Amino acid sequence: MPSTLTAPSTDRAAAPREGGAPWRRTRVFALPEARWAAAATILFLIALPLQLTGAPAWAWGPLYALSYAIGGWEPGWAGLQALKDKTLDVDLLMIVAALGAAAIGQVMDGALLIVIFATSGALEALATARTADSVRGLLDLAPAKATRLDPDGREVIVPVEELAVGDTILVRPGERVGADGRVLDGASDVDQATITGEPLPVAKEVGDEIFAGTLNGTGALRVWVERDASDTVIARIVRMVEEASETKAPTQLFIEKVEQRYSLGMVAATLAVFLIPLAVGTGLAHSLLRAMTFMIVASPCAVVLATMPPLLSAIANAGRHGVLVKSAVVMERLGQVDAVALDKTGTLTEGTPRVTDARPLTGSGLDENEVLTLAAAAEHPSEHPLARAVVDAARERGLDLPVAEDFDSTPGIGVTASVGGRVVAVGSPARLLDASSDAYSARAAVIARELEDSGRTAVLVTVDGTPVGLLAIADRLRTDANATVASLTSLTETAPMLLTGDNPRAAARLAAEVGIGDVRAGLLPQHKVDAVKELEHAGRRVMVVGDGVNDAPALAAAHTGVAMGRAGSDLALETADAVIVRDELRTVPAVIALSRQARKLVVQNLIIAGVFIAGLVAWDLIGTLPLPLGVAGHEGSTVIVGLNGLRLLREAAWQRAVQ
Repeated sequence: MPSTLTAPSTDRAAAPREGGAPWRRTRVFALPEARWAAAATILFLIALPLQLTGAPAWAWGPLYALSYAIGGWEPGWAGLQALKDKTLDVDLLMIVAALGAAAIGQVMDGALLIVIFATSGALEALATARTADSVRGLLDLAPAKATRLDPDGREVIVPVEELAVGDTILVRPGERVGADGRVLDGASDVDQATITGEPLPVAKEVGDEIFAGTLNGTGALRVWVERDASDTVIARIVRMVEEASETKAPTQLFIEKVEQRYSLGMVAATLAVFLIPLAVGTGLAHSLLRAMTFMIVASPCAVVLATMPPLLSAIANAGRHGVLVKSAVVMERLGQVDAVALDKTGTLTEGTPRVTDARPLTGSGLDENEVLTLAAAAEHPSEHPLARAVVDAARERGLDLPVAEDFDSTPGIGVTASVGGRVVAVGSPARLLDASSDAYSARAAVIARELEDSGRTAVLVTVDGTPVGLLAIADRLRTDANATVASLTSLTETAPMLLTGDNPRAAARLAAEVGIGDVRAGLLPQHKVDAVKELEHAGRRVMVVGDGVNDAPALAAAHTGVAMGRAGSDLALETADAVIVRDELRTVPAVIALSRQARKLVVQNLIIAGVFIAGLVAWDLIGTLPLPLGVAGHEGSTVIVGLNGLRLLREAAWQRAVQ
């Protein structure tokens, strides 16, 4: 099987991106594993109806033979290579079992085993390649070129790789920042959600830190470069995802650990069953028949199906309810989770700023709707997220907005416009309130502090320079957030942890609303990884739920990563082990409970398979087990465990999980 981040295939579909190299996404059939699996499956599906309808063996036999060769050569070769390290590979054992089945006439059974394992390998290879595509695509967040200012003031367009510590770059409005550094001159609002996950742009002034890949607002900035391109925060995120993906090799299912020992014992026992009778004078044909019968009844087909149907059924059921679980290994891991870390913006919250309060000042003569109308009219021409939140709030109330004239926007301060012959300003209270001690300004400052202390963003509205009211803006909590936190607490016996790049006050306010006590705020991506590792060092199996690029390293480092799908970044969706497609947070505890149901069925199936195998093997060794009866017992146990695992396809299984 491939490693988690393999070298990309040269046969890729490429779509051009603005300002840089094309973003490449691996085609399914660019992968050799997918081509081999598809060919083996097609041959099997052609041969099967021919055999079942009584066609002569020469019609379907060669097709089965080709299916064996095409689907089995790669795992067979890998298994032979593993033998050099004195390791008996499970895939090799399946190939041997398939060949053993063919040797005694059970050609279809062996071909089916080949097809199942070839398809599984292809799916794993595709998931691996898509993760590698996404990690490489993360670099597209940073521009390919930057405007460097030479000492003589000349502007030179250079590749970002050529920027060195100490250079000065110019970042124009609407451009992405080309390097990590500090602002030397200018002011602007910068959207740095890709790095910190903050839902709102952050005002940047002289001396403030700024990150490569973040999006500049309406002001021009001169930035002093503090880090080389290879050491930017974005580049470090890429490295952390790669490292975490490589070190987090897929955890073996419990059955695979059993199979490793079982495989060695089965090989030794089969040889003994064949050789010992020969040594005491039994005929070759009889010894071979008994050994082949033993190989059939002792083969791990039922053991393999003991694991896969419950997990795959759980995956299918979760998928019907909007949860994409990427593999059976992930489904098993979900049931092992005993600690959960949640992102804030876009995960516990909707990720969109909304007006929560309109507070007219006493004596202004205005009510809530009038304050909101003036603010929305002035903000209407602006593209700032806060402006959109104000305008949306006015529209939700059905307010008619007058036309604004002489619109002007000042980064870090706010906007001004003429509305109905009056000059309306909307912006930061700290910037719009002057040093005077008049009653309006004093009352406005008190209300602004109250709103900000509660974790909301305060926006001041003034008319002709006089404060008339304030608006409170905050990200809205998801409707199912409280129930989700309560369910996760019940399942894991500990409350989730909140990990966010947002400010501590906003994080604390939201955590208090949903019942989370452990809050880590103001975090960069590497700090989230540190928090996950802290829990893991304490022996916990951590699930991280997030949606942004800044969450990707923590998603990769965690025992299990879950991404919110509707607004999740490409990297988060590819890095995560599971994706909540419909953004229904309540499905997170449901899929954990479903995984635990699947694990119980796996144990049941292992017991059933073990009883059948032990009984048939004992019969073959102690007495004389007829080959047809041995095949019937073997196939019967396979059917029983398969049907038992399929119970999780029922709607009742999901309903039990959500309770």
